[in-house]
Amino acid sequence: MTSQVSPAEQADGTDGADAAVVGEQRKPGGTKDVRRLDRVIIRFAGDSGDGMQLTGDRFTSETASFGNDLSTLPNFPAEIRAPAGTLPGVSSFQLHFADHDILTPGDAPNVLVAMNPAALKANIADVPRGAEIIVNTDEFTRRAMQKVGYAASPLEDGSLDGYQLHPVPLTTLTVEALKEFDLTRKEAERSKNMFALGLLSWMYNRPTEGTERFLRSKFARKPDIAAANIAAFRAGWNFGETTEDFAVSYEVAPAAKAFPVGTYRNISGNLALSYGLVAASRQADLPLFLGSYPITPASDILHELSRHKNFGVRTFQAEDEIAGIGAALGAAFGGSLAVTTTSGPGVALKSETIGLAVSLELPLLVVDIQRGGPSTGLPTKTEQADLLQAMFGRNGEAPVPIVAPCTPADCFDAALEAARIALAYRTPVMLLSDGYLANGSEPWRIPELEELPDLRVQFAQGPNHTLEDGSEVFWPYKRDPQTLARPWAVPGTPGLEHRIGGIEKEDGTGNISYAPANHDFMVRTRQAKIDGIEVPDLEVDDPHGARTLVLGWGSTYGPITAAVRRLRTAGEAIAQAHLRHLNPFPRNLGAVLKRYDKVVVPEMNLGQLATLIRAKYLVDAHSYNQVNGMPFKAEQLAAALKEAIDG
Repeated sequence: MTSQVSPAEQADGTDGADAAVVGEQRKPGGTKDVRRLDRVIIRFAGDSGDGMQLTGDRFTSETASFGNDLSTLPNFPAEIRAPAGTLPGVSSFQLHFADHDILTPGDAPNVLVAMNPAALKANIADVPRGAEIIVNTDEFTRRAMQKVGYAASPLEDGSLDGYQLHPVPLTTLTVEALKEFDLTRKEAERSKNMFALGLLSWMYNRPTEGTERFLRSKFARKPDIAAANIAAFRAGWNFGETTEDFAVSYEVAPAAKAFPVGTYRNISGNLALSYGLVAASRQADLPLFLGSYPITPASDILHELSRHKNFGVRTFQAEDEIAGIGAALGAAFGGSLAVTTTSGPGVALKSETIGLAVSLELPLLVVDIQRGGPSTGLPTKTEQADLLQAMFGRNGEAPVPIVAPCTPADCFDAALEAARIALAYRTPVMLLSDGYLANGSEPWRIPELEELPDLRVQFAQGPNHTLEDGSEVFWPYKRDPQTLARPWAVPGTPGLEHRIGGIEKEDGTGNISYAPANHDFMVRTRQAKIDGIEVPDLEVDDPHGARTLVLGWGSTYGPITAAVRRLRTAGEAIAQAHLRHLNPFPRNLGAVLKRYDKVVVPEMNLGQLATLIRAKYLVDAHSYNQVNGMPFKAEQLAAALKEAIDG
């Protein structure tokens, strides 16, 4: 879905706060009021088999086509199929959409759709008093409630009196709506998520045509199932229109002034990263090779790139992580833009070959979609705890550049930047995304071709060194004086035969060398190459001359920026800076840090960036940490930053 929007305006600093009513009107020819809001946060929650991710994704797609700004947070269990109706099996999808620029999926939902008792119990603590709760009463059986520890029905014991409760027999209504179809009751019940989607689409005046087209396409080979899902979807819409329980519907206007003019689409982080890799290969005029092993939450990149053979993309699903990166490094040696993707413990398995790539000095993109650890850890939850591993997680002195995107859409640009560095400096590059960015989504302005960087490289074509006797030879480790990159010689080029391997190379010739002085020189040269990479200076947002700086990296950008907006709206002075390049750091970072009395570093780890900052710049950086598998909340960060300002 794409839409046209007009130039940006300053955001109002209320990202993640409660939705504000901006007007009411009577529906033409109708009896129900329409209330206009500036933003809404909705959370769909149910059993992992209830289709909550699909429901949220469809609501998101229609919201994007309508032109709202949005941010999403899918949250699903690690188990392929946890026991039905249990707390570990609850899957949820949160969507924050607004008529202005927003940054996060929101701190707390204004609306919770709970498909069963487990979904209600798992999410009620996040729902503020006064919010709307829609529950599927058909699932609140004695057995289902006992399974999650409800001694009495929360729909009847008064525990939900502080909320706007809407008890709806979603299952019964869905089965009734589909009685004309030749379906079993169990088959009909599967469409209850579409009934719920139709109801919510009516409540918030979402477009419906896209969802109906999607259902026809998804079930093209099963037209009866497609028709049944569409019927359930329409029945949900009609229920909202006719029932007395929903007296008001809501409108959230398009974010007409939130972004620069352009063509936009909704995009997730993994999809944006995939598109960025394809764009990089085209801009470099090189074939793209992905050597990968499926692992959550990185697998979507493998799935997506496998669809783009028409762009010269080759994907190889290896038998394990080591084979995946080994194949990618071989492709780099052969002249491809080589990529390997992984997550969690897969990074550790790839470490030996990353070190080999450092020694061979070949371009290789290592994409790490970070998740909770250690070991298998939390496969479907987010974390930022691989920074020190990316920085130091290899034997010997094996420095690699590190790039980190800050939003789902920014994953596209981060992929291009990682490719630029890898190709220009002949080095493996670590790209650190995470589960929050990978699965979350937001509007993305599709760039024009002329906006993309020129990434073309020159392969070595002939001899590059003259010996004392006057003969011309090819030296594979003779370096470019500006970048210290060695030449890239594609196998099969006459006269450019050379040795590769993990044993230390002699400077220039590439011959095996155990000489202490040569090893010292090569180690220092490889480090100098990384230190010399040209990266932009760090930009600081400090309109009021603050004394406190909040420094972030990666996916903390949204919550940090939302928190900073809140503080500034309340009259506080605070500066903000966000790092994309973590190795090497921007050259002005030290000078920036010294301008402030306090530096606060929020991270979804136990202080890894703060450790690097303290060690390199001797700055007393204050850590604010969270490792619960979820992104920061803006309100939580705002309170911590206010304490730092006042302390």
